[in-house]
Amino acid sequence: MTFGLKTIAAAAALAVGMTSVASAQTLRVAHVDPDDWTASKKGAAAHIFKNIVEGETDLTVELFPAGALGNETELVAQAQEGLTQVAIVSGAMSKVCAAAGVLDIPYTFSSATIAWDVLDGEFGDALAEHCLAETGLRTLAYGETGFRNFTNGTREIRSPEDMEGLKFRVQPIPLYVEMVKGLGGEPTPIAWTELPNALSTGVVDGQENPVGTIYNNGLHKLQKYMTLDGHVYAADFIVISDEFYETLSPAEQAVVKKAARVAGNMGRSIQQWGTAEGVLKVQEEGMQVYSPTADEIAAFAAKAQPAVVEYLRGELGDDAVWIDRLQEAVAAAQ
Repeated sequence: MTFGLKTIAAAAALAVGMTSVASAQTLRVAHVDPDDWTASKKGAAAHIFKNIVEGETDLTVELFPAGALGNETELVAQAQEGLTQVAIVSGAMSKVCAAAGVLDIPYTFSSATIAWDVLDGEFGDALAEHCLAETGLRTLAYGETGFRNFTNGTREIRSPEDMEGLKFRVQPIPLYVEMVKGLGGEPTPIAWTELPNALSTGVVDGQENPVGTIYNNGLHKLQKYMTLDGHVYAADFIVISDEFYETLSPAEQAVVKKAARVAGNMGRSIQQWGTAEGVLKVQEEGMQVYSPTADEIAAFAAKAQPAVVEYLRGELGDDAVWIDRLQEAVAAAQ
């Protein structure tokens, strides 16, 4: 893994005067969201984690929000190397534990509560154990980045047919490209930093993101229509270096695990609040918001899922069994 200069400098600063992770008894918690706990799901999760751990143990928790130590991929690598102890990340987890990518299969979860039941149950526990073996990172709990939704500036989208001929900005991730292709749209991978200009100049007609992201970054001012199709539910992984975790006493481990679970639920609550508030705010500012029926969502799923599942089975190889395990867990939760 190659770190950026900012990340290398930050890591070096953290290491100054530190004889060993165990002797320092400090947990460094890093994420890329803003620090404001009232609006940031990762920010809220990090603060509640810190308060519980410091309140119930002699451990010290240092927070590094807003990408202070690098992007999510770098944070995962730093946790694996022991430069940080805890990272709160979402999509980057599938880069080191491919099985985690099955959570991005479109239209898998019909609601957040179904997703919580699956992730907090046997499937989530099994995935955590698998990823621990793959990465050396222990998943303490799951949080939430939220459901992703389509917006565009051309017309209301109620069916896959409405997406035909429209260009949608997607993350430069093959799974998202396959999803939009399956729905009949034209996927255009564009970096996040270039998205506002691409929307303003007509390079793309639309994009997809969680409601809070759309509102907080002013994307609703560049788009007229939003469809709350919730095509992908993005989970946060609260992970800790297992090497560090094993240096803690059983009592400390218990508090850390409890704090992470509360933190994950806090992040989920803030995300849910932000989504509900965001929908009202974008409507107040002139955006037209459509909430599809169950039958309409089924039509989207019928178009998007086959292409993505076929792609994932080819990419995952033996790990493709996690696709079936997820589908079984969702069916049981429903």
